[in-house]
Amino acid sequence: MTATTDTQEMPGANAPGGGYEPTDRTVPSRSRERARYDRETVHSILDQAYVCHLGFVRDGAPVVLPTLYGRVGETLYVHGSTGSRPLLAAGQADPGLPVCLTVTHVDGLVLARSAFHHSINYRSVIVHGTAYQVTDEDERRMALDALVDHVVPGRSADSRPANAKELAATAVIRLDLNEVSAKLRTGGPNDEPEDMGLPYWSGVVPVAPVHGSPIPADDLAPGIAVPAYLTAR
Repeated sequence: MTATTDTQEMPGANAPGGGYEPTDRTVPSRSRERARYDRETVHSILDQAYVCHLGFVRDGAPVVLPTLYGRVGETLYVHGSTGSRPLLAAGQADPGLPVCLTVTHVDGLVLARSAFHHSINYRSVIVHGTAYQVTDEDERRMALDALVDHVVPGRSADSRPANAKELAATAVIRLDLNEVSAKLRTGGPNDEPEDMGLPYWSGVVPVAPVHGSPIPADDLAPGIAVPAYLTAR
């Protein structure tokens, strides 16, 4: 599938005030009209995803790691093992670890009459910046709670917090939301006028995440009910 020319714009996009300043790295080279820089759009995309991809350079070669994250205001937190190379690099006070973090939602499969104009509807965020290791214990605990609650809101208060041994084995890095952009595609296919009469189905197949019914652990003690925050999902 290849990207198509742009489709309809999102109402209210790029509203003045409260946005991120575009930079050379956050302005797309193609379909610039799909870019968004307002905080509401960026935060919504970040808050509705589970996994980010963290890109950095290690030993002169690019590396991209899928991992969980959490947002607290204008900061993203990512955690990992204290022995992880990127987290060790981020532990250096100066200069930290230059990274690129991305999040993407696939909202629909766009099927055109021609193979060239097939595409997807999506929402994505790209964050450029320097990540630093969190050393303050209170901030680390807050960040780890945010990571748990990002996946299941309310879960951090309904589980045992990390003990000293677990905290010692866990590193947390922070990435401030300064150089940020969102990009979206919505709408149907953009077929060429001469292809409109071709006998091929054209349209959009919606894609959306679905949460199934909670499955209790085999060793769950009798009488422990499914939490309300899971049944409400």
